[in-house]
Amino acid sequence: MIKILTACGAGVNSSHQIKDALEDEMKSRGFDVSCDAVMIKDVTEEMMSGYDIFAPIVTPDLGFEVKIPTVDCGPILYRIPVMAQPVYDKMAETIKSLNK
Repeated sequence: MIKILTACGAGVNSSHQIKDALEDEMKSRGFDVSCDAVMIKDVTEEMMSGYDIFAPIVTPDLGFEVKIPTVDCGPILYRIPVMAQPVYDKMAETIKSLNK
């Protein structure tokens, strides 16, 4: 199981859209993934240590070094396939690179 953390300002709307989209798309590609959506202000280094990939809307300055792969997932929110497809492909590449 690949654990993905996504985050947005309120942890309610955008991050949940990304969560749902990533789970659906990655599962359709044969990956076993689980995503959690949180408020960006709640992301800590300790929290991050429990995940394999960070999938924020934009790459934020969290005040600490993110030690897991990060994939900027903002374009998924536009719901325009030509914009989302490269993000899904990057996520799939990142999952494969974990060798899990």
